[in-house]
Amino acid sequence: MKELKEMLVSQLRDAYSAEKQAIQVMRKMMRKASEPKLREGIEAHIAQSEEQRDRVEEALGKLSARPGRKVCEAMRGLAEEAQHEAEEFGKGPILDLVIVAAQQRIEHYEIASYGTMAELSEAMGEMEVAKLLRAILDEEKAQDERLTFVTRDSILPAAMSEEEGDEE
Repeated sequence: MKELKEMLVSQLRDAYSAEKQAIQVMRKMMRKASEPKLREGIEAHIAQSEEQRDRVEEALGKLSARPGRKVCEAMRGLAEEAQHEAEEFGKGPILDLVIVAAQQRIEHYEIASYGTMAELSEAMGEMEVAKLLRAILDEEKAQDERLTFVTRDSILPAAMSEEEGDEE
């Protein structure tokens, strides 16, 4: 059980770093987004991610651990990719699609991470930790759905219109 706890603590430290990096990326992407619903959604998700970061720290505390200095290399890569892709397009619906794609890649990474940690903590009998992680997991899934909705509802129609206008 000692190795499992060490692994869970390591994963939580990774998630703490990932949340911090995701917040930074979202702040940058929010400034580049042109669709108001996307900007509003990113702004709300920043606040939610700050709460999630705090809950990860709380989960670490329940395991008698602290965040430490671990850097989530996967999130670093996702953040760098998002930055590079965003630089390729000017402000508008195409850039908004790029932002959504980057955000959803981040969400899917977080969904996988929190799902695994929630299962592990529950199997270990760390029910308070599991409850915190399941709440974050549910929020990440809901955010992914919101991104899909705003894409279908607003961003894709605008991007398609822009493309049709360019062809004429």
